[in-house]
Amino acid sequence: MQKIFMRLYTLLFVLALPFTDRANHSFKGIIKWLPLLLVVLTVSCIPQKELLYLQEKDSIVEYETVTEITGKYILQTNDYLFIQVSTFDPKLSEFFNATQGNSSSQSTQNNLFMYMVDDNMDIDFPYAGKINLRGCNLEQAKTKIRVALKPYLKDFNLVVRLGSNSFTILGEVKSPGRHTMSKDQITIFEALGIAGDLTAYGKRKDMKIVRPQADGSYETYVVDITDHKIIGSDKYFIYPNDLIYVRPIRAKQLGIGESFSLGIFSSLLALALTVVTLTR
Repeated sequence: MQKIFMRLYTLLFVLALPFTDRANHSFKGIIKWLPLLLVVLTVSCIPQKELLYLQEKDSIVEYETVTEITGKYILQTNDYLFIQVSTFDPKLSEFFNATQGNSSSQSTQNNLFMYMVDDNMDIDFPYAGKINLRGCNLEQAKTKIRVALKPYLKDFNLVVRLGSNSFTILGEVKSPGRHTMSKDQITIFEALGIAGDLTAYGKRKDMKIVRPQADGSYETYVVDITDHKIIGSDKYFIYPNDLIYVRPIRAKQLGIGESFSLGIFSSLLALALTVVTLTR
C-alpha cells in the first residue's frame, strides 16, 4: 500500500513541476514533463507478480496433501441424490424406480430419480420408507440404501450420485453467482474458469472459501492461488455448496490498474490544465 501512495505522490509531483517555473505557466510547461509522467503511469500499474498464478516461491504456509477427494464430502440437508435401482427384471426395476405421488423425487431422462435430504437427514425412498443418512458420504449413503432394499431385492445394482452439485462465487470475478459443477468436486482453478476468471483487481493471495459442515456450522479457508504448492492440497478442491469470495485489492479504490491511465491520468491532467488556464 505504501508503494501505491508513493507512486501517487510522485505523479502529483510531476504534474506540479510545470508550475515551479514561474517564467512559464503555459501548456508547454506540461508538455515538457509528459515523458516523465508516462514513466510514472507505467510503473503505477498493478505488478505482474500480483496477477500470476502458481508461482515458484518460498511459502510459509503448510498444506495438507489430499489423497481422497469424493469421500470427504458429508451429505447435508437440502442435498439431492440421484438414485437408480436396476435388476434383471425390468418390471421389478420400474417398480422401485417409480415416483410416488407425495415423494420428493423427480424423473429424469436417463431414468434416474432425485431425492431430497430433509431436515432430519432422511430420504423418503419408494416402498423402503425413510432412510437416515446423517453423517454419511456418498459411499456410506449407498451402503445404507442397499441395506434398506435387501428385504425386497436379492440381486440388484444401485447407482447413487450427488445431484446438487453447485457452488457460489462472489467478488472480483467476471461472472459471479451460483454455478453448477460438472462433478462432485472440482479444483479452485476449474471454479474460476467457470466464473470467467478473476478480474485484474481480484486479490489472488487472499481468497476465502466458506464451507458448510454437516453439523450446520461453517469453516472458512484462506487460499493463495499464486502459490504453486496449493496443487493437490486440501485447499485445492471445491466442494458442493462452497462459497468463494474474492476480495478486491486496494488499488481498485485508487483507480490504479487497467483503468489507471484513463482515470487518474485524465482527471489530474484536466486539473493541471485548468490551473494553467486560471493562472495565465
